[in-house]
Amino acid sequence: MEKRTKTWFERAIFLSWYCSKGDCTFCYMSIQKPFIKDPKKAVRRKESILAEAIISKVCGWRIEFLSGGYESYSIPEIAEITGQLHKITGLKQWLNIGTLSKHEIEQFLPDIEGVCGAVECINLDVRKKVCPSKPLEPIEDMLETAEKFGLKKAITIIMGLGESEDDIPLLVDFIKKHNLDRITFYALNPHKGTPFKKGPATDYYTKWIRGIRKEFPDLQIIAGSWVDRLSEIHELLEAGADAITKFPSIKLFGSRFAKQIEEEARKAGRKFEGTMTELPDIDWDKEVDKLDLDIGLKGKIKVKLKQYTKKMSDSGTR
Repeated sequence: MEKRTKTWFERAIFLSWYCSKGDCTFCYMSIQKPFIKDPKKAVRRKESILAEAIISKVCGWRIEFLSGGYESYSIPEIAEITGQLHKITGLKQWLNIGTLSKHEIEQFLPDIEGVCGAVECINLDVRKKVCPSKPLEPIEDMLETAEKFGLKKAITIIMGLGESEDDIPLLVDFIKKHNLDRITFYALNPHKGTPFKKGPATDYYTKWIRGIRKEFPDLQIIAGSWVDRLSEIHELLEAGADAITKFPSIKLFGSRFAKQIEEEARKAGRKFEGTMTELPDIDWDKEVDKLDLDIGLKGKIKVKLKQYTKKMSDSGTR
């Protein structure tokens, strides 16, 4: 296996707190759905999303994908936001917004690099219990459609839902079948109100990553680790993960937790690209002014940037 010398942070940009499915038993949105009367009021404002993208670019974080529950923003609205993210970052984006048809995918061209399917669990018996309204077949159809468009393909997998290491060959077969380009693993982060009480052990988590890396030397592997699991990051990287995700990088920027992430990268012998600890000394307004966006929207983005960067400066004392 080729030795990996660098790593980085990937930040998923979320669109909303609402999902029309709302019955994945592990998901925070399943808890929130009963309290949301108007889904349109559960979406993030565009200026917040775009300000987050600017910060990600300046700090050297890669945008993992644009993500949201089913039926939050409309497809044309998400396509507009995706195009704006493309302008801000200069990079085509990944989508993880549910299953998309050929017609829907066409609306995102040429602003996307690939699509991601929320497989979550490869064991079909377990999957029917934890994702009852998200059958696998439509996800596979989307991946096949993406192939026809020449787009890259990815999936997400959550460790700790009831699968076992005996299911690793099933994941290997799925990756081969769909010729995937990347995979994001998450360690289950149990939410109060769901039936889950604890996440997976680190050695179990790394066993999956190591197994998939052995089979697919060139596959991009992203691994999620929450604040209470940061000490395992060097093990995830040593097992074969390329990068990490699932950390509140704005809220905890510069904190002892953020510093620990950079230290974990060093412990694994990796150079950390970008920064989680040193806020770049730049004129944020100028970053906005040079964008090809509506003047009114630019003003709103500047306000959000001031709020976010203040939070990032203040979090350094934590």
